[in-house]
Amino acid sequence: MRAASISRRTAETDVTVSIDLDGTGKAAIATGVGFLDHMLELFARHGLFDLEVKVDGDLHVDQHHTTEDAGIALGQAFAKALGEKRGIARYADIHLPMDEALTRIAIDISGRPFLVFRTEFRVEKIGQFDTELVREWFQAFAMNAGITLHVETLYGDNAHHIAESCFKGLARTLRKAVSIDPREEGRVPSTKGTL
Repeated sequence: MRAASISRRTAETDVTVSIDLDGTGKAAIATGVGFLDHMLELFARHGLFDLEVKVDGDLHVDQHHTTEDAGIALGQAFAKALGEKRGIARYADIHLPMDEALTRIAIDISGRPFLVFRTEFRVEKIGQFDTELVREWFQAFAMNAGITLHVETLYGDNAHHIAESCFKGLARTLRKAVSIDPREEGRVPSTKGTL
């Protein structure tokens, strides 16, 4: 079973996350931030990950801590579920269209966290959600998942479509990268023998 749960409690948030990398895309998401819930539901469905996320955050301040801490905890759960990473494909990339928007995602499940995020939003809000928090979530996830992640929106106009192409693209790319390659025969996909 490639599954894990994480609980993370701070003065700002109380987060619980459970993920099964070999699921069917079931999601139970309750962060208190409607747009983030929507993005995480898409992430679960397109990654075929069974995902539960519950966050009680300081939304009276703003949505920053809730969004960032959800990314941190999900990244930690993802890394824990992967374990030693034996037999995985490791690398993957995709171009994900969402109507007029097109985003390219490339991943290395390397154990060396890094984020390149070349996505811009022409507006500051999607509904009540600050568009700058999209990058904050990706940063938190990549650093805690231990992955090298490149996200670049090649073009797009609608902020909702751009954000959706990023989250769906990440999910689809992770789905490929964590898939088991039978030719690896259970080996760690690295000449170092560890990731």
